[in-house]
Amino acid sequence: MELSVVVPTLNERDHLAATLDVLAAHAPDAEVVVVNGPSADGTTGMIRDRDDVDVLVEVSDRTLNVSRNAGIRAASGDVVAFLRHDLAIEEGWTAAIEAGLQNAAVVTGPIHETLPAGMTTTAPETRQIRGRDVTYFNGGNVAFRATVLDRLDGFDEYLETGGARDAAHRLAGLGYDVAWESEMSVRTEYEADGGVDERDHRWKYRALTYRLVKNYGLRPTVLRRIVSHAGSDAIAAARDVVAGDATPTGWVGTGRDVVAGVATGWSDGLVARARDQSPTRNPHGCSKRADRAVARYDWR
Repeated sequence: MELSVVVPTLNERDHLAATLDVLAAHAPDAEVVVVNGPSADGTTGMIRDRDDVDVLVEVSDRTLNVSRNAGIRAASGDVVAFLRHDLAIEEGWTAAIEAGLQNAAVVTGPIHETLPAGMTTTAPETRQIRGRDVTYFNGGNVAFRATVLDRLDGFDEYLETGGARDAAHRLAGLGYDVAWESEMSVRTEYEADGGVDERDHRWKYRALTYRLVKNYGLRPTVLRRIVSHAGSDAIAAARDVVAGDATPTGWVGTGRDVVAGVATGWSDGLVARARDQSPTRNPHGCSKRADRAVARYDWR
């Protein structure tokens, strides 16, 4: 197995340095590709001073899926793993990847993460949608065979959030399995920032609706799932109002954001489905753009 590890990052120099230190200790033979962009905290200089990073790609977009796709283009291994910039791999991580890929085209594992409420660990998550078994994965700890990423055409750059879940739907549509290896474990020893704000309801529902409509079309199942998510959030927001943690005006504003997000995602999902009618369902993938990198440093 020739392993490439893609690490997207943005303004997290110190956390990234710790991640790279552990990666060098536990996966010294892996090709390391850092996609930086665009950071303003000295990340570029820190990486250029190291001797354990093989490729540094600087991108102008702040979108995670753009960074992932830039990393895919730079990686040369027959297996490409994605690692979040604030996670440290544990001993046995690479062996678990190799073991998992014996049975599936994609492998993922647990993330032990410190949150305000304490330590949490991710678990396998599978859903059946229209007869399709979809196994979700965390985009911060996953490995693909490079040939699968080529067929998938990478990640959908339209999405600012939910790119990994969209890829899970498309993998299922292409007939690929996702294996879970408990030994493919990563951790963080400091409180995570949580990534995208889950209270950005407009983008949350825009992304949810887009990926469901794009992958499954205008189906009652799709509408039921969207309504179910919206209903759950509406009840939670109403509880916040009753508890005094939110105002009625804020609750109404959240509702407007949900409606606007669903409307935009619905429209854009239909357009995307029409633009790519193949099982890949990725009209905004790796092959559609050639201008991701603004600078590239290759020390291989």
